[in-house]
Amino acid sequence: MTYAITQTCCNDATCVAVCPVNCIHPTPEERAFGSTEMLHIDPRACIDCGACADACPVDAIFPVDALSAGQREYADINAAYYEGEEPAPEVAGPNFHVWGEPVFGRSLPSDFGPLRVAVVGTGPAGMYAAQDLLLHTAAEVTLIDRLPVAGGLVRYGVAPDHPGTKKVGDTFSRFHAHPRVRMHLGIEVGRDVTAQELAAHHDAVVYAVGASTDRRLGIPGEEGPGCLSATSFVAWYNAHPEAVAQGVDLSAERVVVVGNGNVALDVARILVADPEALAGTDIAAHALEALRASRVREVVVLGRRGPGDAAYTRSELLALKRLEGVELVVDDHDPRTAAAIDAAGAGDRAGLLRGLARVRTAAVSPGSGRGVDRRIVLRFHSETVEVLADGGGRAVRVTDGGGGTVDLAAGMLLRAIGYRGLPVPGLPFDEASGTVPHEGGRIAGLPGGYVVGWIKRGPSGGIGANRTCAAETVGTLLADAVAGALPAPTGDAKAFRRLVRRRNRRVVDARGLAAIDRAERDRGRRDGRPRVKLATVEELVATARAGRVLRLTR
Repeated sequence: MTYAITQTCCNDATCVAVCPVNCIHPTPEERAFGSTEMLHIDPRACIDCGACADACPVDAIFPVDALSAGQREYADINAAYYEGEEPAPEVAGPNFHVWGEPVFGRSLPSDFGPLRVAVVGTGPAGMYAAQDLLLHTAAEVTLIDRLPVAGGLVRYGVAPDHPGTKKVGDTFSRFHAHPRVRMHLGIEVGRDVTAQELAAHHDAVVYAVGASTDRRLGIPGEEGPGCLSATSFVAWYNAHPEAVAQGVDLSAERVVVVGNGNVALDVARILVADPEALAGTDIAAHALEALRASRVREVVVLGRRGPGDAAYTRSELLALKRLEGVELVVDDHDPRTAAAIDAAGAGDRAGLLRGLARVRTAAVSPGSGRGVDRRIVLRFHSETVEVLADGGGRAVRVTDGGGGTVDLAAGMLLRAIGYRGLPVPGLPFDEASGTVPHEGGRIAGLPGGYVVGWIKRGPSGGIGANRTCAAETVGTLLADAVAGALPAPTGDAKAFRRLVRRRNRRVVDARGLAAIDRAERDRGRRDGRPRVKLATVEELVATARAGRVLRLTR
């Protein structure tokens, strides 16, 4: 019996480090690691020890014979990755395989003193950086976030029906109460403190602020009513405190999603999923109520290029094919689509669409009396030209593959064409890429300043990609520290705490965060859910304060 990696793989390579026979690839040292959709276990070399499954932070690894019916194809996907490769030669001796030379990436001088490092952002990028510092150095870490609760992308970006992926948050949360961690949530750089003040109280500052806005289509009508970014929609159903709880209109039968990456598939899936299935997740209470009353029956997902160039991962598409009560179909308005699907290999993105029904999307929504209650239509070679709105409703004008256009009636358009970083006051910023200029994570022209995650490399790579990204940045930071290149701070941790408390009396610390977590889980238990999120800043701050006072009075 061998093991297989499944859909929720986060690519952080924790499993690679514990495998005794080197049967999980690509490894972080291999070129394909940065571009692979998921990691793969070689069934020919796996010895069934289960170390990888024990170490996986998102529960993505299972014995092949224990895979559910919907997961069995992952055994073939893992095996297919190694097709055509010669098995590694057997090695005589006590080791299972040839070991490379040992690398001590965090080797520091014996007299190296503890650093005080601020990490701005508590999403995966920031927490991987904090984890590296806490596990491999004696650093004291100050965690800062502009929201009064930690989690970032894990809390507010991962779809609620992906609970396995959310489990990586448990790995990070154990560092929130670490004895060398100080937490100041609800503090925004540029509003409450300046970048200069942060630097004055720490040896180094690592910015992990992500890419918090979306890219625009640049077409007429895009700014009108009924047009929404996928960023906003994801925030809405994930109970982000800055999302408008009643800001999504689901009264029409069709929604058009522009873009065909994983986020596009996420929002399409949530729009047509059975609300009662979502009721067992941590979806926002207001979103669940709206979805129960929703009239949406069809989501059309538009891609400018062909099915072979789609940006979604194979695992996300496979999950969509298994969505109960939802038909997945392909629009064959352009002959290039069918040709690409028919010519593709079985494991290619286009080949995965073979066997799906092929339809022509009607200009008018077909309604729910067509034999299938809900469906998602993948329409390729289709560029969005304009959003139309008049007294009779809304429509999205798209190219038809023959040089003309067609108007698709739709109550809402969601653009899911990528994220973009925003400038941080006091830091340099590259408008073209939406990132902070850097060298190996070191901010250009700002000694002691570093970046990690999407604000460093742009909006590419999933949760696990931040682990290697953070390792590079922390490595650069420590090299600078050993070289004596870090500016000496003029204030200490207590002075910084007094500063932030003076600027913002609603700061949430680790005890307040624990109170929020307890309150959300208690609400979830009453409703049969993992948690019911507090959806406003006021609720979060009040719960943190109440929990802190309760603990102090016991």
